[in-house]
Amino acid sequence: MAGPGIKSIVVLLFGVAVLSIGHGLHGTLVSVRSSAEGFTATTTGMIMSGYFLGLLISSSVTPRIVQSVGHIRVFAAFASVVSSAVLLVPLLVDPTWWFLMRFVSGMCMSGLFIVCESWLNSASSNTNRGRLLSLYMIVSYGANGLGQLLLNVSDANGFTRFILVSALLSLALVPLTLVPTESPSLVGARPVAIRQIYKASPLAVIGAFANGLGQSAFFSMGAVFGLMQGMPLSYVSLMMALPPIGVILSQYPAGLLSDRYDRRSIIMVMSALAVMIAAICMIVALNSPVLLIIGITAFGTLALPVYSLVLAHANDHIASDQVLGASAKLILLYGLGAMAGPFIVGQLMDDLGPRGYLLHLMCVYGAIAAFALWRRRKKPEDIKARADEAFIAGPNTTPVAAQTIAEASEPA
Repeated sequence: MAGPGIKSIVVLLFGVAVLSIGHGLHGTLVSVRSSAEGFTATTTGMIMSGYFLGLLISSSVTPRIVQSVGHIRVFAAFASVVSSAVLLVPLLVDPTWWFLMRFVSGMCMSGLFIVCESWLNSASSNTNRGRLLSLYMIVSYGANGLGQLLLNVSDANGFTRFILVSALLSLALVPLTLVPTESPSLVGARPVAIRQIYKASPLAVIGAFANGLGQSAFFSMGAVFGLMQGMPLSYVSLMMALPPIGVILSQYPAGLLSDRYDRRSIIMVMSALAVMIAAICMIVALNSPVLLIIGITAFGTLALPVYSLVLAHANDHIASDQVLGASAKLILLYGLGAMAGPFIVGQLMDDLGPRGYLLHLMCVYGAIAAFALWRRRKKPEDIKARADEAFIAGPNTTPVAAQTIAEASEPA
């Protein structure tokens, strides 16, 4: 059912932009501060994993809370808690404390995006949902990238940037709590087990877990990688800002290609190209900050959209009433991988230096490419069933996002 109109959607997307700017700055800021405090890369990876543990739990718990007390109350509560958690981080320089605060942040940020995506769903219809979701992706990715640039704000006392994050997350509360849209329903889907998904699409199961391993490490430990390379903070912020912005340019073309050709082939090619770029960075770009920024941007532009293609491939091979259940399970697998990713890459960076970061990414996306190639050779793809369906680029953080994607794929 459509919401009250374009004004509400604009206000909603503005709130998402503010939220994403604060979210983008927060993750990178914690990893930068961890390095400044002398924490090892392994310890920083453990701290950053706390966020994804919170995200994993919240993805299951938040929809039930929303059904009990409503979207507005949940959003207001989560925004207040995460704003406070951000401010509490620098009060105690202790890895366990920072892990707990990251866990709280993961719980709340996932809940906030659940509410945002729910409102977007209720404010759209089958005739415009795909376009609105694509616009949502552009806003969230672009704002996330812009948030990284705020690392350049002067912070002599060590608190200023955390206060800035807290202020942004609090300000996001204002427009989103005033949007007069109808709350969507979160019920009615048929459940599906992971083994059923694997039987229908092995690549979806392996790809979801592997993308969690890769994306979490890419975003959580990228700033640490840059600092270990001796890059100034301004370069680090630029290196972390450009890949999300690059995804804006690559996500939709990748989807269109995957609609026309075997999705596994597109997944394989994009993952393989990302591995090649990471290898080039390891060989030549580590000695040049500019080349390294270009290489990391190219890597993210190719690697980050792979999860959406994996999700689309799963949807090709399961029943329409199982799409939401399957997507929620894939998000669970993504979250499990994301919990492990920062910790694994942190250990590699302690043992091998900054090359460990690139090696981890090469191994993860190399495995995706190899598995996609194996599945392509083992079973030919039948693309006739989706010949008239458009690719929907969607986020990979919440089950509500999965519902939005599922409903967007239904005929009007």
